[in-house]
Amino acid sequence: MINFIIVTHGEFGAYLVEAAEGIVGRQAQGVRVVATSSRQSIAEIRRFVARALAELSNPDGVILFTDMPGGTPNNLAFPLVRDERRVEMVSGVNLYMLVSAFSQREQMPIEKLVEKVVADGQKSIRDIRAMFLAVAGGR
Repeated sequence: MINFIIVTHGEFGAYLVEAAEGIVGRQAQGVRVVATSSRQSIAEIRRFVARALAELSNPDGVILFTDMPGGTPNNLAFPLVRDERRVEMVSGVNLYMLVSAFSQREQMPIEKLVEKVVADGQKSIRDIRAMFLAVAGGR
């Protein structure tokens, strides 16, 4: 089973996991959230991420999600995973991505799951007014 680490600014990751579990069911194992804060040192955040990676590493792999490219969680986590085998990193995590990941984590290999999660995340970003106007024929 593929494991997940969600590293975000503040408690954002914890709330995403809670919401995703409310949709697809509790993820009893293999999910860890690392919340970052400006009150933590860089070394402390790195230590939390490294510990999560060590504890969740497995032959099926780990996907590390961060909230935004270029943000502190992303910048601190990437050096830890850059050279790791069977560890992928995806930035821009949203609820639809976690629902997809939680639902499919046992059905496909990590490379395919990363592709699906990224595509689902992009698919969930919509201009709702434009979408409904297109369906209604431009009314």
